[in-house]
Amino acid sequence: MNNPFETIESRLQSIENLILDLKQPKKVEATERPEQLLSVQEAAQFLNLTVPTIYSKVSKGELPVMKRSKRLYFSSTELMEYLKEGRKKSNAEIEQEAEAYLSNNRKGLNDGK
Repeated sequence: MNNPFETIESRLQSIENLILDLKQPKKVEATERPEQLLSVQEAAQFLNLTVPTIYSKVSKGELPVMKRSKRLYFSSTELMEYLKEGRKKSNAEIEQEAEAYLSNNRKGLNDGK
């Protein structure tokens, strides 16, 4: 005869595993979506900018672009990275970096004595 506590424990373990699977975000979406090449109009829509603004940013070298004959192509992945580069750090992140910088410099000053 099976020990009822072992049965309960195994069931609780399987429930715990299912809950943990649900809590973890799935990163499959990012890997499934292939890189897309966008036209100027699609890039403008993607970045929520006007077409003339896209041309202006391209001429200034601000946007990653590929040119084939007279056509411009934009990588959706590169445009997403371009957007992420403009991300501003939160005050907590800035404070954390400052603390790390100060603690590293304090160590250097103490070592130099």
